[in-house]
Amino acid sequence: MLAHDIAAAFRQHFHAEPLLVRAPGRINLIGEHTDYNAGYVLPAAIDKEMYFAVALNQQNVIRLLAYDLNERVEISTDAVAPQDTQWANYLLGVVAQLQHRGVAVPGFDCVFGGTVPAGAGLSSSAAVECGMLFALNQLLSTGLEPMQIARLGQAAEHEYAKVMCGLMDQFASVFGRAGQVVRLDCRSLDYEYFPFDTTACRIVLCNSGVKHSLASSEYNTRRQECERGVAVLQQYYPAVQTLRDVTLEQLQAHEAELGPVVYRRCRYVVEENQRVETTCRLLSQGDLGGVGQQMYASHAGLRDDYEVSCKELDVLVQIAQTSAGVYGSRMMGGGFGGCTINLVATEQVAGFVEHAKAQYQQQLGLPLDTYEATIVDGVGLLADK
Repeated sequence: MLAHDIAAAFRQHFHAEPLLVRAPGRINLIGEHTDYNAGYVLPAAIDKEMYFAVALNQQNVIRLLAYDLNERVEISTDAVAPQDTQWANYLLGVVAQLQHRGVAVPGFDCVFGGTVPAGAGLSSSAAVECGMLFALNQLLSTGLEPMQIARLGQAAEHEYAKVMCGLMDQFASVFGRAGQVVRLDCRSLDYEYFPFDTTACRIVLCNSGVKHSLASSEYNTRRQECERGVAVLQQYYPAVQTLRDVTLEQLQAHEAELGPVVYRRCRYVVEENQRVETTCRLLSQGDLGGVGQQMYASHAGLRDDYEVSCKELDVLVQIAQTSAGVYGSRMMGGGFGGCTINLVATEQVAGFVEHAKAQYQQQLGLPLDTYEATIVDGVGLLADK
């Protein structure tokens, strides 16, 4: 098991006994690009995870080892700053956040690695941030609440990775619960769990193989377009703080002033928030077919109105629509690559995977990696078995 190998590597490198922590990646059933618009999201933690072996080292140096890459970074505790080595920034960004809060972070050693495929839209970065925070919170008895861990992870991503992400990814990594999806209100931070029946249906992820960089200009551009829409609407509706407060009727009344691009961006977000609420009701009723229809509608909006899809993702969704036993499919994550999430009847999973791989190869000449995901608990300690 990878976690065992990481613990062994830690003992070999640092001759000490580590604390072991696991932090999951996440899927998002529906509610994409709504989090930074103070809307609703519906994520879950999954069994693609990052593992950490961490111990204090009685020195004033932080020593980080990326197990999968076999790369090391060392830095003095009083010189924590963004590095050229990108993976290190997710860990050091966390240290910086603790230091900002007045926590004296002593030297420590960390070996980490995992099974979250990078660039697949499963939030490996949030898993790294939250796992590191959880470990340091344990070792330093800092007393951070779970929501504080999620928010500090988000702040680390903003300041060190320069991605202005919403809170969803970190929240899901911390608050995941086995067998349930969790609806987060990204304004109030209220949340509610809804059952996800994995006996009738499985989550299958299809990786387009297209690597996306969320730090790319497009992600931050979408944020700015949404903010422009809010600025226009606020002139007429002073109560509007974010797109969360906007109705379709209000949008339509000011379509000309918003302009075609900003109007489409805003329309997508308003409709997606409605889809999250509808999906929660359908899950409570056990209506997987209805949930699937909301997912297809979400993908169409991401493709046509928000324009964050790509040919490979669109082909994967089309393949799903022609496959037996598929309830629904959509692109997941920031976009421009990564995975589609597919809800597939349990007995049809093997056939779906075979069909999708053959079709993807035939239509685009590309191999297809698929992952079956199980919904698990959020960040926690790990026993070294």
